[in-house]
Amino acid sequence: MNSILKISILVIISGVIIAGIILPIPFIPALGDKARILYFHVPMSWIAVLAFFMSMYYSIRYLKTRDNDFDVRSYSAASLGFMFCILATATGSLWAKFSWGSFWNWDPRQTSIFILLLIYGAYFALRSAIDSDEQRAKLSSVYSIIAAVTVPFFVFIMPRLVESLHPDPIVNTQGKINMDSTMLSIFLTSLFGFTLLFFWCLNIKVRIERLNLKHLRSITG
Repeated sequence: MNSILKISILVIISGVIIAGIILPIPFIPALGDKARILYFHVPMSWIAVLAFFMSMYYSIRYLKTRDNDFDVRSYSAASLGFMFCILATATGSLWAKFSWGSFWNWDPRQTSIFILLLIYGAYFALRSAIDSDEQRAKLSSVYSIIAAVTVPFFVFIMPRLVESLHPDPIVNTQGKINMDSTMLSIFLTSLFGFTLLFFWCLNIKVRIERLNLKHLRSITG
């Protein structure tokens, strides 16, 4: 089953990359061919949000049960969320370079994602600063919940409160997706493929962290 999943992920993402580069897209004012970046930028952003909320969910489960495995899952989800958030920032900066002339312009969306990275960077700093496993799990779980509460504000609300150079979101204010059928098919396939990749990576990350925890406990007795 695991082999089938890995092959499926490889085929889907490879197909998205090839189709995203080769297949023509309709003319989009102010974007042109640069609109192809949404096949990768938006899924990265979606996975970051998903991972941060999953981290919050596992943190709540830990605080209710005091089961360390939920802390491991929460940390693993936050780690991957942080990584995908960086990837979303990188792909967005690449688009900004070709559209606005520089990688970083302190646009509201860039600023909000930068603040979010700082918030979760502090989460990892907090974990590394506490030696006690129980205290680390408890405090980082509380922090993870508070941090996740800020995610909707910095991702969805703050960038819309002020004027931005960023293109309109995929889903507009009328709740509709204004996208060519071919682009939409590639986009949804990309979203599905990268989501599968995330869950596969999360499974591996959790298993690694469990082994690390087991090894650490065997050393400390």
